[in-house]
Formats: sequence, structure tokens, C-alpha cells
Amino acid sequence: MMDTIQKIKNELKKAIIGQERMIDSLLIALITEGHILIEGIPGIAKTTAVKTLGKILNLDFKRIQFTPDLIPSDILGGEIYIIEKDEFRVKKGPIFTNLLLADEINRAPAKVQSALLEAMQERQVTIGEDTFPLDKPFMVMATLNPIEEEGVYNLPEAQLDRFLMKVVVGYPSEEEEYQILRLVTAQEGIRNEGVQVEEPQPVASKEDIIALKKQLKEIHVDKEVEKYMVELTMATRQPEKYGIDKKLIRLGLSPRATINLYKVSKAVALLNGKDYVSPADVLLYLKDVFRHRFMVSFYAEAEGITTDHIIDMIVEKVPMP
Repeated sequence: MMDTIQKIKNELKKAIIGQERMIDSLLIALITEGHILIEGIPGIAKTTAVKTLGKILNLDFKRIQFTPDLIPSDILGGEIYIIEKDEFRVKKGPIFTNLLLADEINRAPAKVQSALLEAMQERQVTIGEDTFPLDKPFMVMATLNPIEEEGVYNLPEAQLDRFLMKVVVGYPSEEEEYQILRLVTAQEGIRNEGVQVEEPQPVASKEDIIALKKQLKEIHVDKEVEKYMVELTMATRQPEKYGIDKKLIRLGLSPRATINLYKVSKAVALLNGKDYVSPADVLLYLKDVFRHRFMVSFYAEAEGITTDHIIDMIVEKVPMP
């Protein structure tokens, strides 16, 4: 199975320079049947990453650009009346795919966000009197633009909690930026010495993803590591027990955080070719699993303390097995 993972990553790197954390996060979400929220400025290859992943795995890909005038049926589909036959027919929406890119999800009103997130959770869509299961695998990658303030709607914490991870993607390095420029110019037919343009090729299938999911179940997690995961979660509910000022946290993590940390940690071990989870595997994506699931207090906000800062405190205070 490691050969399959490496082949997928190698093909993704033909289209994406850098952004290895985003690539690994997509694979983790796909293997664990989760959904991913990515926060980053426009132009950092979010669309390219999901579209290329679909091509490599022979999966269907669709993209929805969220706007304030979007309505739930634009995503889910609806019933249309056929005059000639005097009957209603179901027209399925773009959510009926394997990989869905929900671009700038915070631009759509709450009713649309709820419709999407409910489908993500239930993995089925009801149109009229009929219920349709979504295809497997099914993964949503939603994006947030951190620089927009006008015309956006905040995602409620209860909806954010349904995402497996929230990954914050930054700028590429200077060297990566240079490689991106050379690759793009070469793709446009401009002669660029030393750059070879290679199109990503299909190297895996749905069956390979199913096989990876089965292998994920065989990854061993020691009881001490499981207790460590629980303590990391409990530190947001009982911060004073771990020497953290309780005034910093308004609402702690739900059990879903621990469950998702468990899933992600096993997937990290699998991606690294191991058959067991170590404490280091738990910490590698801890911020991505936790940062969107609990709320800092108004006092913390006034002091400029974010959820990421509090997670750093938790890692420092909770003893590692």
C-alpha cells in the first residue's frame, strides 16, 4: 500500500509545487472518509490539488463557487416538471460526485451551508420524497478566504465541528515560487531550459482507496497513546487541571475532536509506512484537528490569544507518554 500512496503523491507533485501539508491532508481526509476545510489566500493551488487528485484516482470532480445568491437546490438538486410527460423528474445537483470543491463556503448564507454540511454528515440527499445515497468515496474540500470581510457569513462552530481538519495554507517559499513560475511558463509553451512538463496520470482507483481504508483498521494504537489523546481534549474542558488559565477558553472540545484525532493519527502512521501510532503522530496534525472546534474567550481575543496559541500551551502542559 505504501507504493500506492507514494505513486499518488508523486503524480500530485507534477502539478503542485510545495504545499506538501495540503497534499497529505487531502490523502488523510480521503482515507478516513472525512472532509477538509482549507484557509488560504486565492492562488495557492487549492482547485488544482483536488482536480488533480480526482484525475489520479479516476474519481469524479466538481467545483461549486459559493455566492450570496446561492440556494440549497443549486447544490443538492431538485424536482423539475416535464410538461410533455406531465410528471416530475429528479435532477441531481453537483454534490453527487466523489470530490467536491466548495470554494469560499463562507460566502453563502446559512441555509446553503447547512444543506451542504448535512449532506456531508449523513452522506445522503433527500429530494422530494426520494433519498439518494452519495457515491463512495465522497470528500468535500471547502475553502475560506481569510482576507475577505464584506459579503461573507461566519460558519457556526457546530458546523465547523463536522470538518475532520482545518488546514491553514500559507505562501510558497522563494524557491517554490521560482519553480512554480518555471513550470507555468513551460506549460504555456514558453521555452524554459531544464523544465520538463509532465501531465499527472491515473495511478490508482476506488478499489485502492478502499484497500487503504481496510489497512487503516489494522494500525495499532497503544492504550497510553489513546489516553494521551483524551487528555489533550480534556485540557480544553478543564484547563486549570493542567495549569492553563481557564479564562482563556469559552467552550471546550467535543468528543468528536478525540474521535477525529484518533482517525487522523492512524492515517498519519499509515502515510509514514508504520503499523502503530506514536505520540509524535498524534501531535503532527493536532492543530488541524483542534483549531476550529473550540472557542477562545473574549478575554483571550482581547489579548490576541488564538486557538493555535492555546494548543501550544496544551502540548507543553500535557505529559507525553
